[in-house]
Amino acid sequence: MGRFRSALVRWFAGAGRNLPWRHTRDPYAILVSEIMLQQTQAATVTAFFRDWMTRFPDVHSLAAAPEREVMRHWQGLGYYARARNLHRAARIVVDRHHGVFPQDPEQIRTLPGVGRYTAGAVASFAFDLPEPAVDTNIARVLARIAWIEEPVFTAAGSKKLWSLAARAASKNPRKTNSALMELGALVCLPRSPRCGECPVRGYCGAFERGAPEALPIAKPRPKTVHLVEHCAWTQRGGRILLSPGHGTRWRGLWRLPRLECPPENTAPALALTYPITHHRVRLEVFRKRLKTSAVEGGCWFDLATLHTVPMPSPHRRAVVGMV
Repeated sequence: MGRFRSALVRWFAGAGRNLPWRHTRDPYAILVSEIMLQQTQAATVTAFFRDWMTRFPDVHSLAAAPEREVMRHWQGLGYYARARNLHRAARIVVDRHHGVFPQDPEQIRTLPGVGRYTAGAVASFAFDLPEPAVDTNIARVLARIAWIEEPVFTAAGSKKLWSLAARAASKNPRKTNSALMELGALVCLPRSPRCGECPVRGYCGAFERGAPEALPIAKPRPKTVHLVEHCAWTQRGGRILLSPGHGTRWRGLWRLPRLECPPENTAPALALTYPITHHRVRLEVFRKRLKTSAVEGGCWFDLATLHTVPMPSPHRRAVVGMV
């Protein structure tokens, strides 16, 4: 393990990407990056992270911000529950911990939206604590290195992965966990892994067997579900009618009013598609005059200042296409 760890960390020192959250030990900034990186690639997150840290540079500024402002700065990243959880976490740190971010991984894990992986990532990256952090990349690397044939989503497979990750992170955890993640992101790829470039291929059971793509054994992806969403475009002069988002997906955002069914014998003025988890949604927009009273919570917004209104990206794209 010691030689494996040393080879990995040496490689990371020269090959690791220059990502902004790797230049800080601030646990708040690291939590922001980890929440943003859930379901989102690092290349996309970089610009959002910089903008976020400019507007909300510390846990106090985020805790004091109104939800509308928080959601506006998150728009474009999707999965908006992440922003609400991050907002709630900041308020808990301020209210319960007097603005001092907890170091104890178990306390970190009690924050909204923080699971075992995120707690381990914050503890190791911010405080250099010997905590494992098994994300998708690390799971793939360790399953191949140790030739773990149990499916990684089972209790047995998960136990082996976390045990091995804990051994790896027992020394130099900040750099070791970073290097494991980076190896999975750049070299130990799901398909066509670059084994010839791998700094630890001499320790790898999958490379030895010539079958790196055989592992890990993961859950099969759910089938794509196709949905259709009908919305109304109601405009008066330079203003449009929007409705508040409901439920957990788009709460705190404004969207085009939903129509229960499309107008008969009418083609949509605009149609676009967007993904949500394993769904593929076709958004159809129809020109239709609606009264404010017909839209629960409906409100009129000036088109000229609509950029200040938090909206889901698909609906903002629809607005741009309709104007």
